[in-house]
Amino acid sequence: MAAAGERVAGAAPAGYTALAVKFGARQRSPHYLLVKEHQVREGADTAHPPRRTLFVLNVPPYCSPDALSGLFARCGRVQSVDICDKPGTGEKKEKLTSKFFNRKTVTGFQVAYVVFRKRAGVQAAKALSQEGPLLISTESHPVKTGISKWIASYAASVVDREELKAEVDAYMQDYDKKIAEEEAKAAKEEGVPDEEGWVKVTRKGRKPGLPRTEAANLRVLEREKQKKARKELLNFYAWQHRETKREHIAQLRKKFEEDKQRIALMRAQRKFRPY
Repeated sequence: MAAAGERVAGAAPAGYTALAVKFGARQRSPHYLLVKEHQVREGADTAHPPRRTLFVLNVPPYCSPDALSGLFARCGRVQSVDICDKPGTGEKKEKLTSKFFNRKTVTGFQVAYVVFRKRAGVQAAKALSQEGPLLISTESHPVKTGISKWIASYAASVVDREELKAEVDAYMQDYDKKIAEEEAKAAKEEGVPDEEGWVKVTRKGRKPGLPRTEAANLRVLEREKQKKARKELLNFYAWQHRETKREHIAQLRKKFEEDKQRIALMRAQRKFRPY
């Protein structure tokens, strides 16, 4: 019985060719890759040029770019292999060179774009359907699975501090260089009118703000709190209005009693005592 995600030979959708592949020689049931020539408008796909790109569906998770490159190497020199979760927009993406960031975990079947050096590679790859099942993992190009794959994945996940530091330093140097170039460009264009005669005004000439201390931050937070309290709706509901009145009356009574005690004390102090 074919595994989930596989198709039976001869049941390929219109326009696709089914290629039978096996993970290894011991595997009994083949897995089918659905391939066709990648066809887009001229210039629409800069990353995957037409007539030299093979579009592959039903790529299993254990199939890496190196495995696909080795699988189609018999059809001609492979220029690049791009594996994606789903068909992309065709725009050329920035190549990720980081070993530590933007890592991606493969969780299911994917699609791939195999770019050959020559156009004949695509036709030769489609002709592989006439041959027997192709082997993905061979003695010369083995594909790790099971415990060996987990061990390799764990070893790759351990971060080398020196390599990480070198990568971060290189990134920050590129960033500082980019910022310096932007500032130099802005300084060069400052005060120069554009095509319509407008002059761009920047904040560069103003007095730079001083760094905030903890006390200044607390004052700013207090002002924000007071501003927010003023915006709140007071006595919006009837019960709020009644409570406010009751509290006001209680405060007046309390103040009246305090005034009575103060007046009685003052009268007692003014009493005439001849002795």
